[in-house]
Amino acid sequence: KYLDLLGGIAVQILGHRHPAVLEGIRKQMARYLHVSNLYYTDIQTALAGNLVERSFPSRVFFSNSGAEANEAALKLVRKIRKGKTLSFKNSFHGRTFLTLSATGQEKIRASFRPLPDFIFAQFNDIVDVRRKTAGAPLAGIIVEPLQAEAGVYPARKDFLIFLRRLADQKKIPLIFDEIQTGIGRTGRLFAFENYGVVPDIMTLGKAVGGGLPLGVTLFCGKHLLGHDDRLPGACVPAPRKDLPPSACLRLNIVSLHPISF
Repeated sequence: KYLDLLGGIAVQILGHRHPAVLEGIRKQMARYLHVSNLYYTDIQTALAGNLVERSFPSRVFFSNSGAEANEAALKLVRKIRKGKTLSFKNSFHGRTFLTLSATGQEKIRASFRPLPDFIFAQFNDIVDVRRKTAGAPLAGIIVEPLQAEAGVYPARKDFLIFLRRLADQKKIPLIFDEIQTGIGRTGRLFAFENYGVVPDIMTLGKAVGGGLPLGVTLFCGKHLLGHDDRLPGACVPAPRKDLPPSACLRLNIVSLHPISF
């Protein structure tokens, strides 16, 4: 037997075999397991509204993993902005080609060169960010509010405030990778709430699916506005029941989500 003290590495935040989770699975399996993304689904729409209501006005894109959520965020930035994306040393954003390119760990990047070009600065070091980005055409910024895979290194509040101001100054999207920190892992539902710094894009994985394959990308910052023709649907000012899904969940089970209980 295994005694799991990691929660499946930030996944099983309600523990294993939570009765409400099991009941949600049973009920949904009795309805349907999959619907093509050609169609709306009530469960997906409800989950999107649930997330938006508890985070910030945004558009929601569903995928199958945290890596895909980050991949979608980074692709969105590359689609609407020219330049390099700023990331941070010792960060971890996934193992797909684009997300490992954004990961600031040589042991993960080394075997796959040449890679898309990113700028890497020291985490929590405002001076180094200024030095690395001086004169550089930036397309976006991706940061973990708390570097988890590297250890447990929370961002300083003044550092995230600086990144928010830098993004506003350059009119580029600020991405918060909350795959490790999201869904109550830092005492608030989302880590950004601890800092009072709202990103343009937030990515979720792991705990958001509670053990099922689910990634979420929320986006609707002011630096994405005006690009509706390039986004998968327009941004919405507030949660709406008719919020159109951008992708189809493998298992549409809102009751699996802790914020639905």
